[in-house]
Amino acid sequence: MIRTLLALILALAASAGPAQAQPGDESFADWLAGFRVRLEASGASPETVGAMLDGLEPEMRIIQADRSQPEFVRPVWEYLDIAASDLRIRNGRTAYAEHRDTVDAIAGRFGVRAEILVAIWGLESSYGEIPGNNDIVQALATLAWEGRRRAWAEGELIAVARMIDRGYATRDQLTGSWAGAMGQTQFIPSTYLMRAYDWDGDGRRNIWTDVGDALASAANLLGEAGWQAGAPAILEVDLPADFDFSAWDPDQSRLVSEWAMRGLVPAHGDWHADHLMRAARLELPAGGAGPGFLTFPNFRVIKRYNNSTAYALGVAHLADRIAGGASFEGPWPEDNPPITRSQTRELQAALNALGFDAGTPDGLAGPNTRGALRAFQRAHGHVADGYVGRAMYDAVMAAAAQR
Repeated sequence: MIRTLLALILALAASAGPAQAQPGDESFADWLAGFRVRLEASGASPETVGAMLDGLEPEMRIIQADRSQPEFVRPVWEYLDIAASDLRIRNGRTAYAEHRDTVDAIAGRFGVRAEILVAIWGLESSYGEIPGNNDIVQALATLAWEGRRRAWAEGELIAVARMIDRGYATRDQLTGSWAGAMGQTQFIPSTYLMRAYDWDGDGRRNIWTDVGDALASAANLLGEAGWQAGAPAILEVDLPADFDFSAWDPDQSRLVSEWAMRGLVPAHGDWHADHLMRAARLELPAGGAGPGFLTFPNFRVIKRYNNSTAYALGVAHLADRIAGGASFEGPWPEDNPPITRSQTRELQAALNALGFDAGTPDGLAGPNTRGALRAFQRAHGHVADGYVGRAMYDAVMAAAAQR
């Protein structure tokens, strides 16, 4: 019976895994012909349509990259070791020093912290050194033909045409990542149209080779997303040994003063008076055994740039280190790393079988999965931190095997 149940869970997890997209029966030439009509209908000039599509061929390497979701999930502490490495911190301080007048002027104009702009610049392109050299048109056309995100990719190609027609960029200038992001601050074309900024007033929004335009564009994006001038993004905190996880909701904001009354203390120094009346959420990216962070609204603004907790932590921490701040205190639970994507599908299927709704097993530990795991943890006497690590994988699978 136990083997039968486990076999069913594993079968459900496997069958629910994301299917790989295929270009299908449509040839690239057929897709290209159809899209040419759609691009013309969008209002693109004949010259731009020709410059973008004439002689265009797919790049199969792009399809391979799009399909290659890594099986192993990098622990947040390993990501942070790279994002805020000693070399990146040194290079960030050097880059800031070299462009201080420009960076500070942009920060003042948009009300965005200067070190945050430098940190984004560092993570997106290594301070302009690695902006990507893929042909954006070819990359997006290949992704559109592949079909998994056709509507999105075609929309971005239409945005490219508008960039060219409006004189924002030349066809040869359109280079970047295999996924369609461009320049030193890695904007996709639609974001470029909405948020790119001509800092030096030369009539072009040159995020490829103009540091001022690139950083002003990032600042404009953050400002429009609601950046609060003078406010923090994160604060590392220590939790008391008797912290009540059952009353903790990772999506609930409380005043910092209330978190302090619940026993939280800053990992470094004392509470800043300006912080106490600000609202913040408590996030535990590695569970209750790892460091805790109070995250403020500016943290979620950073996630508008890249919707990843690890990325936002990386930007905020790199900014603090560039400014001379201390490293995270930790420690991280290196003996309890995140599980693989296939194990996450197994976990999701097992939680569903146990009556805790994790949604369709997809191998991605999103809010539904973490919420279901927290419900399982409460029901079975574990710390309800929702951390999808090896320890909880073993506990859930063992509970499923006992049914």
